[in-house]
Parts: sequence; C-alpha cells; structure tokens
Amino acid sequence: MSVIPDTLPEPGGRGSPQVPAADHTLRILRFLARRAGPVAASALARELEIPRSTVYHLLATLEAHGFVVHLPQERRWGLGTSAFELAGGYSRQEPLARLGRPLLAALADRLGESAHLAVMTGRDVLYIVEERALRRPALITDVGVRLPAHLTATGRAMLAALPREQVRALYPDPAAFAQRTGGGPARPRELNELLREVRRHGVAREDGEVTTGFRSVGIAVRDHVDWPVAAVAVTWAEEAPVDETAIVDAVTETARQLQRRLGYGTRPRS
Repeated sequence: MSVIPDTLPEPGGRGSPQVPAADHTLRILRFLARRAGPVAASALARELEIPRSTVYHLLATLEAHGFVVHLPQERRWGLGTSAFELAGGYSRQEPLARLGRPLLAALADRLGESAHLAVMTGRDVLYIVEERALRRPALITDVGVRLPAHLTATGRAMLAALPREQVRALYPDPAAFAQRTGGGPARPRELNELLREVRRHGVAREDGEVTTGFRSVGIAVRDHVDWPVAAVAVTWAEEAPVDETAIVDAVTETARQLQRRLGYGTRPRS
C-alpha cells in the first residue's frame, strides 16, 4: 500500500508538479502530520528523497510562518500552530460531513438501519455524521462521540488501511486497549489477526463489542494515496432479520460515492 507518493498529483492527474518547491513543502507537511511525534530533518530528506539542503531551507521557511517548530534538544521538527489553524478551519467548514450527510441519509433510508460516518483521532474514532433510520433506537454513535477505534467497525476499517507501523505505534502493548463490553482485541497480536481478516475480506465487522446486542459493518474511505480519511458503517440489532451481504454492498457503494465526491476515485479496496 502506497503511503507517501513521490510527488503530489496535479489537479486532474496531469504529470509531475510544475512547482517542485511547493510539492516538496506539501509533502513535508503531510509526512509530519502522519507521524506520532517530531521527526529529524535527515529522516525527512531520506524518506521523501529530497536533498537535505532543500529540506533545511523549506523547514526554515515553514518555521518562519509557524507551520513547523524546531525542538533543538531533540534535533527534531514537528507541526506548528499554523498547521493547527488549518486543521481548525477544515473542521469549521466540515466538508467531509457536508458531503457525507446526504449519502448517509440515503443509505439509512435504503436499508432501514442507522448509518454513521467517522474519522480517526489518535486511538479513537470521532463520529461526524449519524443518520438514524425510522423507528430504530438511538445509538451511542451520535455526532461528536468518541469510541475506541479497535472496538468499532469504522475504526477497524481505518486501522486495516493504515501502514502496519502506524498500528504498532498506536497499540504498542495491552495498556493501549480500552474495553467496553469485555469483547474485542486486548493485545497487539489479537488486533493484528483481526485486521488481517478485515484486509482479506475488504470489510470490517463488529458484534456487540461497542453495545451488547448490536452489530455493525464498516468500509474505509481512502484518499488518492490510499490513506483512510474516514469510514462509513451501518449498525443493526442482532436479532433483526437483515441481509448482511446486501448491507455490505450498500455500505461499500456509499463509501465509493463519498470518495468520488471528495475527488479520490472509486475504490475502497482491501
């Protein structure tokens, strides 16, 4: 799975970038955003295959504008407050929720079961859209709620799409595994086995590990470099007479539609 492309694509996918400095700058910011902590300049140069002198010049410019910060004692670089302001602006504009809400509403109407859209934040998922089906009970997956990612269908779908190194960093030992109903993985090895199944079948499942008596399936929404930007899921009562294959197909199609609306093509894939 590709994590960081050699170059950022131009709009419409036309060839190599015409402004290499801008391309390098955006790749540095993206790289820093995906790491659990600050990174050495030498690592940036090596991983992104950018000349070290260029990396230092770009970091100095980014630092002057507040997009990165230098930690001299650690000899590493991390994101600065200006990068945080960009993230806050994205959150205020809510493009993902705005684009996803009508699709989730159509999905809930089509299946007669509740649907939700979530994003990853650390080891949690954050629910940004919930569409409750008619005459269905309220779920814990309300907008603004955070739940442990390893217990949810949305979280498992996104974790399975992350690089394995990222998953190891998020879940280094048993202390990282929160519990709700007593089910779900409690150790790194158990999580790895679960995520292998998700990758193999292309769909994440959850059965009573968030709320006893309810089941969910989830599909990741991936960007142009295969990164999971969100996940779509549907939840139903375990005693409900549902066609799970039809639910998986509908959730997959909704995730694909959202990817197209975001400009990321037609997958998800396992």
